[in-house]
Amino acid sequence: MCQNKVLNLITYGCQMNKYDSETIAGILQDYSLSNELTEADVVLVNTCAVRQHAEDKLYSLLGRLSKIKDIKPDFKIGVCGCVAQQQGNNLIRKFPSVDLVIGPDNLNRLPDLLDKVYKGGKIVLTEHQPLPDDTLPSKRMNKIKAYVPITIGCNNRCTYCVVPYTRGSLRSKPAYQIIDEIKKLVESGYQEITLLGQNVNDYGIDFRETKLDFRELLIMISNINGLKRIRFITSHPKNFNYELINTIPQLKNICAYIHLPIQSGSDKILKLMNRGYTLKFYQQLVEYLREKVPEVSLTTDLIVGFPGEEEEDFEKTLKVVEEIKFDSAFTFKYSPRPNTESASFPNQIPEEIKQKRLEKLIELTSRITKQKNQQLVGKTTEILIEGKNPQDPSFLMGKTKTDKVVFIPSNGKSLMGEFVNVKLIRCGTFSFKGELINS
Repeated sequence: MCQNKVLNLITYGCQMNKYDSETIAGILQDYSLSNELTEADVVLVNTCAVRQHAEDKLYSLLGRLSKIKDIKPDFKIGVCGCVAQQQGNNLIRKFPSVDLVIGPDNLNRLPDLLDKVYKGGKIVLTEHQPLPDDTLPSKRMNKIKAYVPITIGCNNRCTYCVVPYTRGSLRSKPAYQIIDEIKKLVESGYQEITLLGQNVNDYGIDFRETKLDFRELLIMISNINGLKRIRFITSHPKNFNYELINTIPQLKNICAYIHLPIQSGSDKILKLMNRGYTLKFYQQLVEYLREKVPEVSLTTDLIVGFPGEEEEDFEKTLKVVEEIKFDSAFTFKYSPRPNTESASFPNQIPEEIKQKRLEKLIELTSRITKQKNQQLVGKTTEILIEGKNPQDPSFLMGKTKTDKVVFIPSNGKSLMGEFVNVKLIRCGTFSFKGELINS
C-alpha cells in the first residue's frame, strides 16, 4: 500500500458511478482525499460511457492532467469505470500520461495495482469478474442516505446501450449481502436507502438454486427495523409487473417515486431500440400504477434523434409526454456508442435536427413539470432534511417521499437527518420553497 499519498477522486455519471467512487474511497482509505488537483499524488477519474458528452469531458480533463504531470513527473493518473472498460489500451495510446486503466469489475485490486504503478510501468485491467463474496468497503459521502447496488450489468441488449459491454451480463448480489449492508447502514443512522441496478426488476433471474425475485427482496428489505425510506432505480417497463405495483402501497417505507424510462413514443423506434414493449403496454402500466399508487411521482428518460426517427415519430413522443405528464424527464440526444448495434444503423439523424428536437422536448417537459409542481403549492408534506442549500446556507434542503426537492429557512437550526412537516409555498421547475410547520 502506498502510504501518505493524496488522492483526488473525480466522478462522472450516474448513481452507480457515485457508489463506485465511494467504494474506491473505501478501498483506498490509507490515501488522504483532496479536492485540489495540484495537491494530489494520484488522480482517479471514475467515468461514464453512456453518452458521448461524458466521454468528451474525460478527454478534456486528461489533457489538463497531462500538463500537471509535465510539472510533477511522479503525478499518477488513473481512469476507472465504463470508459476505461470500453477503451482499454486505447486510452493509453491516446493519452500516454495515463498510468492505470481499470474496469468497474476490478476495483478491489486497486491498492496492489497502484503499488505496481508507483514502481514503474502502466497497467490496463478490464476483464469482467464475478461479484466478490463480501461487500467491498465504502467511504460514504452522505450520512443521511446511501446507495446499495443489488445487481451489476444487464442482459437486455437495447440497441443503443453500452452497459452490457462495459458492465457485463446481469449478476445479482446475494440477498444476505444486501440485507447485511443495509442493516449496518441503518444502525449507523442512515434514514434512506436507494437500491441500484441497470434494471432492478431483473434481480434474481440469474440465480440457479433460489427463486427470489425483486418483489420478494423488496419485502425483505422493507422489514428491516429502523429503515425509514426505500427507493429503487432503474426499472425497465417490460418487466415492471402488476404484482410489484400491488406490493408498493403495502410497504409503508417504499417511496412513491418510480423512474420508468419510456425512451420514445413511437412503436417503430421502440422496436428499433429493442425495448421489448409497445407504447400501449407502457400506457396501461402507467394507468395501473397511478390507480394503485395515486400519489406516485413518475419520471422517465427520453432519447431524440435515434436512427430512423422521422418527424412523425418525434411528434408521437411529444404527444405521449403531453398525455402521460411525467413529473420530470431526463432528455438526451442520441449519440452512437462503440460496440452498440444502433451505431451502424442507417438513417443516422443530423446533429442540427437532433438539437432542435431536444430543445422542443425540453421546453415541453419543463412546462409540464412546472405545472405539476404548481398543483402541489399550498399542500403540507413530510421531507427528510439532507443538509444546507449549497447556493444559500441560510436554507436547508430536503426531499419528499416523491423525490421533490424542498428548501426551507434554517432559522439557525440544523435538523440534519430529521423528518419534518413543511408547507409548500412556492415552486420553480425543479424545486419548492417551503416553511416549517411547528409540531
